[in-house]
Amino acid sequence: MRLLLDLGNTRLKWALQAPPEGWLARGAVDWLEADPMAALASAWAGLPRPTRVLAASVVDAARETRVAAVTQQLFVCAPTWLRTPAQACGVRNAYAEPQRLGVDRFLAMVAAHADGHAPCVLAGVGTALTLDALAADGQHLGGLIAPGPLLMQQSLLGATAQVRPERPGAIVDLADNTADAVASGCWHATAALVERFATHAAARLGDTPTLILGGGDAASLLPLLSLPARLGPDGVLRGLAVWADAP
Repeated sequence: MRLLLDLGNTRLKWALQAPPEGWLARGAVDWLEADPMAALASAWAGLPRPTRVLAASVVDAARETRVAAVTQQLFVCAPTWLRTPAQACGVRNAYAEPQRLGVDRFLAMVAAHADGHAPCVLAGVGTALTLDALAADGQHLGGLIAPGPLLMQQSLLGATAQVRPERPGAIVDLADNTADAVASGCWHATAALVERFATHAAARLGDTPTLILGGGDAASLLPLLSLPARLGPDGVLRGLAVWADAP
């Protein structure tokens, strides 16, 4: 039995797995909670003890240390922190400095490759928007990083004096007020970048790639796209499970 941890920018997602049965329990804790470690300890209090804890992180070392302390306290088991390799599980990293590629992006590609979805384009829609192209043979061709739609809105509000919407905006094609204009502009900009990347990547991949959306805002972006796309939830956790089973 193993506990899989995905420490993302917005929240920590976890799953308890007993191969090959699948998830026995799962959940998430938001970093903005008053005491996220207490919330995590409470969620894990009744779980059976895992024999192994595997973790992927894009957060700071201080939060990793706090999470490790909770796993040690409850399960007497320290996490094994996965760092991005040059290649693993059939996926080859395009980065000249492999460790510079976020481990979340690498694991999402591992999950997609293991599920037989390559060639594909993976869009991680969260605090950041990440885009990656993966060939059928597991070769990562590279990708892009941009602000996610919500961070884009926050950046706009923080850098302007007059753009001060009084309510959350709706996503429309033609806005007649500032709130809708800000929300719509940022979401449509995200959709346009995803579509442009997928279109250009298709020429390199030599086939029509599957477009897979992951991340907390993936479901909101899906209906805005004109290209066929599918949701790929929990790509990091599923990639961790594949990694754990690799010889």
